[in-house]
Amino acid sequence: MSIRNSIFVVDDDLSMRKGMERLLSEHGYDAILFESGADLLSCADYDAAFCIVLDIDLNGESGIELRRHLADKGCVLPVIYVTGNDSETNRAAAIGSGCIAYLTKPFAATSLIETIQKAYAVA
Repeated sequence: MSIRNSIFVVDDDLSMRKGMERLLSEHGYDAILFESGADLLSCADYDAAFCIVLDIDLNGESGIELRRHLADKGCVLPVIYVTGNDSETNRAAAIGSGCIAYLTKPFAATSLIETIQKAYAVA
């Protein structure tokens, strides 16, 4: 079983970051918050977390491209995408990039927590 208890949360919306932080805390997880892909990329220790919750549209940046860039750097953390801009194109690209879940905002808290618990179980 994993000893890491942290989750990287990357979302450009402050209220979403804070809401996910509260939800994760209520379930015993530590959220490490990032406002942008650049902020996450500057994080030197990808081993600090066991998964990433990643917004697909990061204020003009692509969360999917960020995921690919992380994979190229050797970061293989499971990714849970969240998006307020659901489309068949986004969904196909997200699944193609190797995510473990694709959640459309607003999503049920249980949907996020259940997916995180699955990621934690295999970490």
